[in-house]
Amino acid sequence: MHSIENQIVDSSFSAIINAPIEHVDIPAWCFALPEKEYQQCSPAHIAAGFTTAPDGTRMSINVETIGGSLMVQHYIETLGEKHHLVLDSDSDVFTPTGRVTIHVTWELSVKRIDAQRCEFTNRVRSYATDEMMAFLDRQGIPFEVFRTQRQPMSIAHNKGETPLFAASIERAALRNASSIKAA
Repeated sequence: MHSIENQIVDSSFSAIINAPIEHVDIPAWCFALPEKEYQQCSPAHIAAGFTTAPDGTRMSINVETIGGSLMVQHYIETLGEKHHLVLDSDSDVFTPTGRVTIHVTWELSVKRIDAQRCEFTNRVRSYATDEMMAFLDRQGIPFEVFRTQRQPMSIAHNKGETPLFAASIERAALRNASSIKAA
């Protein structure tokens, strides 16, 4: 289902976190991110919340607008390590011509730079689902045309939110460091 042929975008940006990697916990940050802080990480961010999938797996629900289309993302945790989080979503996209799904893989990771800093990477890959391919076919929109139009908007969104996510993760890491010192 998720092959290079139906890939819409593969976008990756990095930013520095000025906190020791030992205090960074990406899943803890992601699954406790206050909605207001999520909104401050991009003008396109509308809402965020947290729940579980039917099997109990953690989920992050994000609502945002990318390229004029409202998206509701149902991110299910598929890898949850302290310094590496992978989430997968069959996201709802509300377009002027109807609702369709798109598959999104959101990968967040950090690697040590030195004792006081680490590098955060925010990678987003999206893929057309079979439903989306049929949706485009019904409208006579070639997939290549759709992909070419969608990529700049998705890339710009990721580029804009990455340093703001890094700053948010940094604040969480520094709070974590403070609570450890206080204990």
